[in-house]
Amino acid sequence: MTAALLRSLRSECPIAPRLSPYADGVQEWLVESLPDLGVPLDDAAGRRLARAGFARYAGRLYPDATEADLRVLTALFTWFFLVDDACDGPGRLTPAQIRALRDGALTVLRSGHRHQHSGLTGPLRRLLVRAWREPHRRMPARWRHRFADAVGHHLDGTVREAVNKTLGRRPAVAEYVELRRATSAAYVSFPLTEFVAGRPLPDPVYHHPLLRRFADTGNDLLSWYNDLASLERDRATAGGHNLVLALAGERGVPTDTAVELVAERWRSSMRRFVELRAAVPSFGPALDEPVTDLLDGVANAVRGTIDWTMESARYPEAHLEPAATG
Repeated sequence: MTAALLRSLRSECPIAPRLSPYADGVQEWLVESLPDLGVPLDDAAGRRLARAGFARYAGRLYPDATEADLRVLTALFTWFFLVDDACDGPGRLTPAQIRALRDGALTVLRSGHRHQHSGLTGPLRRLLVRAWREPHRRMPARWRHRFADAVGHHLDGTVREAVNKTLGRRPAVAEYVELRRATSAAYVSFPLTEFVAGRPLPDPVYHHPLLRRFADTGNDLLSWYNDLASLERDRATAGGHNLVLALAGERGVPTDTAVELVAERWRSSMRRFVELRAAVPSFGPALDEPVTDLLDGVANAVRGTIDWTMESARYPEAHLEPAATG
C-alpha cells in the first residue's frame, strides 16, 4: 500500500520535476573520485553508491548548477549521507561520538582550515574539507555562518534522536515534527541554493517569518514523504522516529490508519505550501530575484526528494508494486 500511496502523492504534487543535465556524469565522477577524496570504496560499496544516486539527488535540487558546482554539491550530499549512515546504521555512533563529530564539522566550516579534530577524522574530515573549499572561497562570512548554524542544528537533532534511541524513548507527534525538521538536513540544503545562484540574501530577509514558514512547510513535506518511504526499515531501526509510528503510538491506531493520517497531513501541508508561496511579498527590485531563487530552491527540494526517493536504491520499498490478490 505504501508504494502505491507514494506514487499517488507524487502525482498530486503541483511542483514540476527538474533534473540537471550534468547529474549522471557527476555521479560517475563521484564513484571514480571518492578514493581520491579520502573515501575508500570496495566494489560492493561502489555499486551501492552508484545505485543510491546522490548526484541525481543534488541535480534535482539544484538543476541550474554548473557541472563544477554540482560536483561540490554532490560531495557535500555524500558527506551528509555517510554521516547519516554512521549515526543510524549497524554499530552506530554513540551520542557522545556524534557530539564530537558535530564539533569537528563546525570547526572546519567556521574556520575554513584543515584543523584536525578528535570527533572528525579520516575520510569524513577529508571529504568535508575538500567539499567545503569552494563555498568557503566564494561566499561571504554571513552566509558561511548561517550554513554552519544549519549544520549544527541538524547534528544536534541527530544527537537528540540518538539519545532517545539509547533510552528507548519514543517521541510524541509534536516533538517528533520539530525533531524531524532538524534530522532531515533540509535546512542545510536550502542555503546551498544561494551558493548556486551566487546571490546570498541578507539575514533579515532569509529569516523573514513568512519565508521561514514556507521553509518549515517544505521541510515537513519532504520529511514526511521520506518517512512513508522508509517506514518498513524504520519499524525495525528507528525506535519510533517516523511520523507514521509517532501518530500510531500517540493515537493508538493501527499502522495502516496512521499511514493514511500522514498522507492527509501531507496533502494539507502541500495546500498550505502553495498558499504561502503566493503570499510572499515583494522585497524590492534588488532582492526579489534572489528571494525567488530561494523559493524555487525549497520547492525543488520537495519535488526532488519525491522523485529521488522513487528512483534511489536507498528506498527499495518505494519501488514495490502492490502484491497481487485473489
